[in-house]
Amino acid sequence: MIDALQKYLLLAVLVSFTVSACTQTNTPIAALGQGPNMPTDAAHISEAVDGLIVGHRLMAAGEYEVALRAYTRAAAEQGLNADVLSALGSANLKLGRLGQAKKLLKSAVEKDDRFVPAWNNLGIVLSSEGNLREAKRVFQLAYGLDNGNSEEIRTNLTKIIAKIENSSYTVENNNNEFDLVRRGNGRYLLLKTANSS
Repeated sequence: MIDALQKYLLLAVLVSFTVSACTQTNTPIAALGQGPNMPTDAAHISEAVDGLIVGHRLMAAGEYEVALRAYTRAAAEQGLNADVLSALGSANLKLGRLGQAKKLLKSAVEKDDRFVPAWNNLGIVLSSEGNLREAKRVFQLAYGLDNGNSEEIRTNLTKIIAKIENSSYTVENNNNEFDLVRRGNGRYLLLKTANSS
């Protein structure tokens, strides 16, 4: 049976071995266990990664709770600008926290009334709450601000109009889904979200 001192010494030897191996191979410790394509340049590892970028990737992977933490980190780093508020609202929407999502998305459009992803995602919240006419107005606003360039927003607007006009409306293999959009690298990126109404 290994006692506490032996465990400590074993751990110290393992840490020493790991550091030694990294020094000899010029591999940053942070890169260990992260795949063969991980950059070996320590400068790349030490750069802080934007919390919004990390959050967007986590959202795309379906890791909404972890994405919310990344967006919270972005808020601490960048402040509560429209982009961060919209991201926080979108993560809360994916987690089913409609009240919190609505509050954050409304704050985002108050900060920047031309921020299209926040308007679109606010439309999804309103639709999820059953407020279809207000959701339609918000989708129309997002569509107009975007000059009709986003297929996702156009699709959302079409779906909400159809839902209002025909309560039995369904989209084949896509019942009641809307496209959640976010900004990334100067363009809109989408995530699917199921509408609960």
